[in-house]
Amino acid sequence: MSYQPKTYRKDGGDTSVVASGGVLDIESGGALKLAGVAITPTAAEINKLASVGAVVSSGTQQAHLADASVAHALNTTFSDTEVEAALDALGGKINSILTAIEAFKITATS
Repeated sequence: MSYQPKTYRKDGGDTSVVASGGVLDIESGGALKLAGVAITPTAAEINKLASVGAVVSSGTQQAHLADASVAHALNTTFSDTEVEAALDALGGKINSILTAIEAFKITATS
């Protein structure tokens, strides 16, 4: 019975193979390069990218935000209460967008 390692070199050493069940472990201080350019994200950052669009870093994808109303008729009967309600609703939408952006680590949290 012969043993076939899960990582090996073929093609006269020109190709490295990691077969099913094998592991490529780059130890601390080692580097992974593509075309001479170092790949610098951490494993956690790379793993996070695997689910972009499906899951955000802090949990499940945000629910769809309803579009903000853009039809506000200003007239002499438009009360301060109505203005305040419209501004509060707009502020709520902006805060929801900021929360989603922060979850993806595009901006820092406040």
